[in-house]
Amino acid sequence: MKRIVLTGGGTAGHVSPNQALIPLLLDEGWDIHYIGTKSGIERTLIEPMQGVTYHAVSSGKLRRYFDLKNFTDPFRVIAGAFQSVGVISRLKPNVVFSKGGFVSVPVVVGAALCRVPVVMHESDITPGLANKLCKPFSKSVCTTFPECAKLLGDKGVQTGTPLRGKIFAGSRERGLSLAGFDGKKPVLMMIGGSLGAQSVNKVLRDSLPALTPKFDVLHVCGKGNLAPELEDVSGYRQFEYLSDELPDAFACADIVLSRAGSNSLSELMALAKPALLIPYHSGRGDQLLNANSLKTRGLAHVMVQSELTSESLPKAIDELWADRDLLIQRLRALPDADGTQAVLAQIHKFAKV
Repeated sequence: MKRIVLTGGGTAGHVSPNQALIPLLLDEGWDIHYIGTKSGIERTLIEPMQGVTYHAVSSGKLRRYFDLKNFTDPFRVIAGAFQSVGVISRLKPNVVFSKGGFVSVPVVVGAALCRVPVVMHESDITPGLANKLCKPFSKSVCTTFPECAKLLGDKGVQTGTPLRGKIFAGSRERGLSLAGFDGKKPVLMMIGGSLGAQSVNKVLRDSLPALTPKFDVLHVCGKGNLAPELEDVSGYRQFEYLSDELPDAFACADIVLSRAGSNSLSELMALAKPALLIPYHSGRGDQLLNANSLKTRGLAHVMVQSELTSESLPKAIDELWADRDLLIQRLRALPDADGTQAVLAQIHKFAKV
């Protein structure tokens, strides 16, 4: 029997590509195991999935700033590595696939100690700290961006990001019905993710008087960010969060306003959605780098946070609308927006079967 261990966690972005791979791996007959933390988001998302056995190990967060936990977390990582060795030596998998995040470090080290080949994936334009630490133990590092593949040298392989198949199964009609729109105006969708979207939410809402005469606005604003006073505004519909309905929302969207997280960008590129990106600038600054990569390649429009106002946003949306046909043409010409099959090919290549 072919057996694979998946890992990755800390944020949903380190889990969703694994969720995309799991149904295809099951179809191929793999016995699938997942190693994550005891209380991380990866356990919440993965453990309920049919056909996957979840194993919890210790791990510590990898910080680039001073924190007293920096003195204790390395010992948790070491403990997690020994726990991972125990799990991996018992399972004897053919391959380990790591999506990154701090939980991946003890698992990849454990795999290396057990001489199990490791294939990794990096979504951002520059490698994260966890993947930098894990690179010496890997056979290949799949990347979303060509710039990242170059930085990783011989091990870097641009594949795109694995995307869940359901994202392509949306219906424009169902999306319009969900939002209560009649389809007579184009639909502007904003999806900001959970990271720093509040400021963009505010500017979008302040801009509604200028936007709604031209667009119907479908706003995915994040948990706890609904504005009850706007419930009855014509041409505006807000949702805290969309899960099963998200593909339908995308299908009815003509243009998109978004942050620039790598997984969101992969979905927008694969769906050929013209987008105005407002990158969230924090930490490594990868959202800004991600967005500028698309801008340089002529695949999206970008506005920096400091320029975002209720006067500048409607003008930027008009410019995006005017440029939409050219953007769609370029996006549809991309060969690697959905990286699911390319990543599977790397897993097949290095698995000891």
